[in-house]
Amino acid sequence: MDTMTTRDSTLGDVLKILLSVVLPPVGVFLEVGLGKHFWINILLTLLGYFPGIIHAVYIIAKR
Repeated sequence: MDTMTTRDSTLGDVLKILLSVVLPPVGVFLEVGLGKHFWINILLTLLGYFPGIIHAVYIIAKR
């Protein structure tokens, strides 16, 4: 059962990262909700698309 949970979790993270490449704030929202990291990511994405992607991938990989 632990192997299945780990595989599902990893697959979910991969899907969130792929989504974050297209829309970085959506990936962060799915990971942390409407917290401070979501708003930071909105700001970073507006200031530059790549900083938003980097931040989103970092937030998802960190958790």
